[in-house]
Amino acid sequence: MLRPYRYMCWKRTRTSFWKGETMEAHDPADVTEKAEVTFRDRIATVNEEGGRNWIYPKKPDGRFYRWRTWLSWVLLAFLFLAPIIKINGEQLLLFNILERKFVIFGITFWPQDFHLFVLLMIATIVFIFLFTAVYGRIFCGWICPQTIFMEMVFRKIEYLIEGDSQQQRALNAAPWTTSKILKKISKQIIFFGIAFLISNLFLSYVIGMDQLLVIVSEPPTAHMGGFIAILLFSGAFYFVFSWLREQVCTLVCPYGRLQSVMLDENSVVISYDFSRGEPRAKYRKNEERTSGDCIECHQCVVVCPTGIDIRNGTQLECVNCTACIDACDNVMDKIGYPRGLIRYASYNGIATGSKKIFTMRVIAYTAVLTVIIAALVTLFALRTDVETTILRAPGTLYLESAPGTIRNLFTIRVVNKTRKELPIRLVLLQPKGTLEMVGGADPEVEPTSLAEAAFFVDITETNLIGMKTPIRIGIYSGDRLIEEVNTGFMGPSK
Repeated sequence: MLRPYRYMCWKRTRTSFWKGETMEAHDPADVTEKAEVTFRDRIATVNEEGGRNWIYPKKPDGRFYRWRTWLSWVLLAFLFLAPIIKINGEQLLLFNILERKFVIFGITFWPQDFHLFVLLMIATIVFIFLFTAVYGRIFCGWICPQTIFMEMVFRKIEYLIEGDSQQQRALNAAPWTTSKILKKISKQIIFFGIAFLISNLFLSYVIGMDQLLVIVSEPPTAHMGGFIAILLFSGAFYFVFSWLREQVCTLVCPYGRLQSVMLDENSVVISYDFSRGEPRAKYRKNEERTSGDCIECHQCVVVCPTGIDIRNGTQLECVNCTACIDACDNVMDKIGYPRGLIRYASYNGIATGSKKIFTMRVIAYTAVLTVIIAALVTLFALRTDVETTILRAPGTLYLESAPGTIRNLFTIRVVNKTRKELPIRLVLLQPKGTLEMVGGADPEVEPTSLAEAAFFVDITETNLIGMKTPIRIGIYSGDRLIEEVNTGFMGPSK
């Protein structure tokens, strides 16, 4: 555990995770005890014997949970509709690694555009890092597919079949009756069915929805290899959402561990207001209260899908799902206290009232992101439907095709990035001269493919400037100039 997790702990005197040293309280007058704690010695889902603590989170209820639910429906709708929606004959998103073909919002990227795709991925990563530095792990709680599927799909089905957290515990502890068997089997069948659907959905992003529909319409024996792969992926998804669950976020995903080096005292994360909540004490109606606003109801703990106590401060397991905020706000409403005991806030915002967000690190991330986005916009603006490479034929010298006229042989390689057949016509733009295709016919490039050809260029010696003269060739499709290519023309020395 790295530095941010240490100093973002709530400020009761506690034992430091890695040095065994005592952390001083934010307000020494509030220190009433020294508590040996173990919440930083291991993750919440592991017990002292190294076994797993199964988490039974209570169903959240509140404004943040409603907002997350609405956002999840939008994202799920986009995920399921993107392979169906087509722009210019291409589906909205396609990541065909096998054919090295990528489609993003209808724009096709081939291996020749790989630099654009890499820049786009780098920009996305920097964007996530920037938001983590400023707003904490908000991506995990609101956008991450693992969280959306787990909390908004599989968990909701589990609540529907087995009930809330207490009912789930009671059901698991109960003897195997017909009712229990039916609930358990029906839940697992539904889980595997959804996992199978997810596997096919992700396959449509790789091979395309059209190809997937062809495979689905044919018997499994016609595509036995693919059918076995789908079953394996379905089993993996089923394992993740039925058993591994929150362990993906705490043990598998590297992002949770990376956040420890991205957060600082000014990062806005889900925080417990220790200055307002401490010292804690049970709530008694009609009794004058001299302690803090935290009433030790533990509702923020029982709703947490990773089993942590947010009052201990920012922790690796926290995915910023806001369930603890909703639970605490509901309790505060019932007892007549103001909301916000747990809220989005930075450590400095709680400890000192400071609300500084734009630190040097955030400014640096923003500058890098701005440069990358500017480069992306420029490259996208300059991107053409055709990519042409013209080189003088290797191993050839110039020759004199007529008295005073020098000839060079060139090769051309044209990549057609569109889904239309592209007739190509070459014109020598500069200097004056003639251009003749080998074989006489202008090349035609098939959709999403490349074509190669050869041609001669003849230029009179009076228009040459030496052994190497720069020339410019225009590539036309019909009457439209689609690209200009510069190359060199070899001639006699003067």
